[in-house]
Amino acid sequence: MPHISGIDHVQVAIPPGADDTARAFYGGVLGLVETPKPAPLNASGGMWFVTGAGQLHIGSQVDFVAAKKAHPAFIVEDFEAYCALLRERGVDVRPEEGAYGRRRAGIEDPFGNRVELIEAARG
Repeated sequence: MPHISGIDHVQVAIPPGADDTARAFYGGVLGLVETPKPAPLNASGGMWFVTGAGQLHIGSQVDFVAAKKAHPAFIVEDFEAYCALLRERGVDVRPEEGAYGRRRAGIEDPFGNRVELIEAARG
């Protein structure tokens, strides 16, 4: 039966001209690995990052408004250590109510977009 089998990517908007700041945060502070965008899409700016089996796409938006509710949720290995690392890097990590026995925290990117961190399932 035809069905959806996963999520390929999530798009996050940033203000025009903010590529360097986004790259420094998502690649530098969060430690995501950037992957090249296909050549036909380079003209619009922005960047793509690998996030496990999916991707995070960052793109500029002329009428940018920070996303306070919609957000990417990243699965985090060694949750406590990663949150401590982000705090050392100046990120305000806010613990949130856990879900299904997994810890969660909220952060914001430099543009005010919400980002969720969720502890990897223990198996």
